[in-house]
Amino acid sequence: MDIEKQVALLMQGTEYGDDDLKQAMADELRDRLIEAEKEGRPLRIYCGYDPTRPDLHLGHTITMRKLRQFQDLGHHVIFLIGNFTALVGDPSDHDELRPRLSHTEIQANSETYAEQAFRVLDREKTEILYNAEWLSKMSFETLIQLASNFTVQQFLTRDNFRKRWEKGDPIYLHETFYALMQAYDAYMMKADVQVGASEQLFNIVTAGRKLMTKLGVKPNIGVIMGILPGTDGVIRMSKSLGNYIPINTSAEDLYGKIMSLPDEVMPIYHRLVTRFPEDEIEKIIRDLKNGKLHPRDVKMGLAYEVTEIFYGQEEAADAQTAFVKVFQKGDMPEEMKEYRLQKGQTVLDVLEVSGLIQSRGEGRRLIKQNGVRLDGNTLTDPNQPFPNPGVLQVGKRKFLKVV
Repeated sequence: MDIEKQVALLMQGTEYGDDDLKQAMADELRDRLIEAEKEGRPLRIYCGYDPTRPDLHLGHTITMRKLRQFQDLGHHVIFLIGNFTALVGDPSDHDELRPRLSHTEIQANSETYAEQAFRVLDREKTEILYNAEWLSKMSFETLIQLASNFTVQQFLTRDNFRKRWEKGDPIYLHETFYALMQAYDAYMMKADVQVGASEQLFNIVTAGRKLMTKLGVKPNIGVIMGILPGTDGVIRMSKSLGNYIPINTSAEDLYGKIMSLPDEVMPIYHRLVTRFPEDEIEKIIRDLKNGKLHPRDVKMGLAYEVTEIFYGQEEAADAQTAFVKVFQKGDMPEEMKEYRLQKGQTVLDVLEVSGLIQSRGEGRRLIKQNGVRLDGNTLTDPNQPFPNPGVLQVGKRKFLKVV
């Protein structure tokens, strides 16, 4: 692939909030690729992931997909686990203080992250690093030197800090360390490129590049990715909000969750979570708007593509077949989990204990919306005794055999 096509591919899905900045990063990336080609070396690409929770969701994989694109072009990819930055917690996308985790929690989460990453990245071509290796050894003198490059005003102009300041909410000093720590990561790894989400623009493009320049090395190039909306189609994907699509699930569940997305988010999902080239994506979006393609067919293509990325062709095909059979033809799945009914349990009890819902509030809402059925009959009272054994259906995709 020639340099111009590489730049187009690698800048696909990026979002800087400023066209001039985006062009400047694209130009620098082009120059760095040309330079590396002349020197006969791969670029050093990294993205950091703080192990604040044990599981990754589809939103996390946006940056991993970008790492994989670099990897497929022959560049050296570093998957950095922020087991030291997690002690602070990135304040970039939060309007309140993030809870601090213990070393034990961070270690347990770290062990799951690396393995989940290989659903996207090439295991043989990925270097796993932990930033505690250098950050835990940093002296107070070094911290002073790093901090002397930034002003308090720079942090207070950031949107999340500004909102807290205006509301009178506390902003703790250690939260400002995060950008310095992340910038120092890039310096220590001699990174050519750092991939990150758009809420990290300050950390990567402002703090990271400035610090690397001050420390006498060529600044890294920020490849800043857009934010993936959750299953509600509005708010960014988040486990805490319950609008996430996990990657540690089954192929059928992943396929089904993609199919449940609102039609209006298909363009951004195509840009951020597929392997399709930009010209093909533009054609799909154009044909969708002018009616040449049916939204259902486009969504099925999207669901198949995402499922294949994580589970391969065979499981993606099986997931699609199962979806068509159950939800387009109205058939029940051939296999489903069983739950043994306990004496005295209500409808809400069964939904909660079996794991079909995440909270009792969600269960009441689904019942109110006529989204819970037993053997095809709608259940309307969450507190009624569970009527009888049978097939319990929640929404369009969840089934449970109650015995």
